[in-house]
Amino acid sequence: MQVKELMCESVVCLDPADTAQDAARLLARHNVGALPVCGQDGDLRGMVTDRDIVLRCVALEEDPARTPVHKVMTRNCATVSPTADTREAARIMAARQVRRLPVVEGDKVVGMVSLGDLSQSHSCDMEAGAALSEISAEDRHPEL
Repeated sequence: MQVKELMCESVVCLDPADTAQDAARLLARHNVGALPVCGQDGDLRGMVTDRDIVLRCVALEEDPARTPVHKVMTRNCATVSPTADTREAARIMAARQVRRLPVVEGDKVVGMVSLGDLSQSHSCDMEAGAALSEISAEDRHPEL
């Protein structure tokens, strides 16, 4: 199965000049954990997550209303092609320790695929489970 068969095509993007507060509002409004950051040309510049906002803005006592997204976003993020096999998307997620991937054609974002999307596909149940296991291992704190 190809990624384009599972991806969400309606993607909300941020501009690099939007603020961390704008990003937080969009994350909450759309009930998502990550948004792509795209330039005026529509090219992917990075991704911003709720975690990015907390760790790179709020924890540093920066003002989210004045902090541009480009200062808190993750650059050089992993991507996947719409024609890639869903198993490949799961492998990328596991290797890069991410739960969501922008689907990029050329340099343009054409969709998003999440670990949840992959888990709903019976063709990559094992890969999605393995990816979640890899990602969750990073989240564990044995000292707690």
